[in-house]
Amino acid sequence: MLRLGFILHLFIGSTLAGIGVIAALVTGYDSLYPILTAALLGFLAAFPVTWAVTRKLYENG
Repeated sequence: MLRLGFILHLFIGSTLAGIGVIAALVTGYDSLYPILTAALLGFLAAFPVTWAVTRKLYENG
């Protein structure tokens, strides 16, 4: 389960970090620290999402 979680986190984490960066840019924050903060928050938000997705995949399998 841990290996699948790591693989899924690669994709989910980069997706949520990208969404955070796009949201920061759209709202007008175009300097370094707001963009990095948004990317970090997206990356950290991916941990519970990855856990939930991995758990659902193992329940169905």
